[in-house]
Amino acid sequence: MKFSVFTASTPDWTPSQAADTLAAQGWDGIEWRVVDDIPEPGTVVPAERSFWAGNRSTWQYTGITEQVPEIARITEQAGLAYSGIGGYRQASDRDGVETMLRVTSELGARQVRVSMPVYRHEKERTGETYPQVFDRTRADLEWAVSRASELGVKALVELHHMTITPSASAALRLIDGLDPEHVGVIHDLGNLVIEGHEDHLAAFELLGPYLAHVHVKNARWVDTGDTRADGSSVWQHEWAPLRSGQASVADYFADLRAFGYDGWVTIEDFSTDLPLEARTADNLAFLRSLVSVPA
Repeated sequence: MKFSVFTASTPDWTPSQAADTLAAQGWDGIEWRVVDDIPEPGTVVPAERSFWAGNRSTWQYTGITEQVPEIARITEQAGLAYSGIGGYRQASDRDGVETMLRVTSELGARQVRVSMPVYRHEKERTGETYPQVFDRTRADLEWAVSRASELGVKALVELHHMTITPSASAALRLIDGLDPEHVGVIHDLGNLVIEGHEDHLAAFELLGPYLAHVHVKNARWVDTGDTRADGSSVWQHEWAPLRSGQASVADYFADLRAFGYDGWVTIEDFSTDLPLEARTADNLAFLRSLVSVPA
């Protein structure tokens, strides 16, 4: 297996700092976050920067085609490979998906995430039922796969809570029959703690050639101490360090090995128990303790 870091989880570093630090720690690759992420005027960005707003390791989507040479320079200068590109363009945004597929091809990054619709948002926005959103997204993906094929890259569908593909079963239903050379699934351990968990080995076997990429983070459910009107407890999820979340990362890797997966494993740790540089270094040491990887 090869290990990389998704820069959504490195908000304090500039792209150069992220690439140089991760390379020095011994990571194999990097997965760049690409989305328009500029704080609103007047917004005070905290000293501990937000992962999802004001993230300094993010490449802005606006003008991304002009940034390709700089992304390539920083990545190659650090000696890192691309595990993929962390894109955020919705499947329905065909112009945006086309742009990200082209950027991925130009970088030689091979694969890029295409975001799936959040069901409840779509229900509120359009009034569509789940089957209607599903059918519309299937048509969008068929188009995306045709473009990915022409460009020699792969579109990735992430297993993500609240979207129409929270589980391996849902994702397979969406992409089944499409060319696995140009569409695949990101299996995400932490997201599945929140929604969509299925036995991991069974999920890998179900996905088969569509298992294209793996994201690893961890999460846990906590009792908020609040109660509803009916007296029942209110629980919420929060991100956790790899060792202390509800999912067993060791068992997850055992299932990956049993399935024969030997591709990219990308860390996106959104816990804050350790400072960022210590966190990425510790995560790599932990991953290497779970698999036989040359130092």
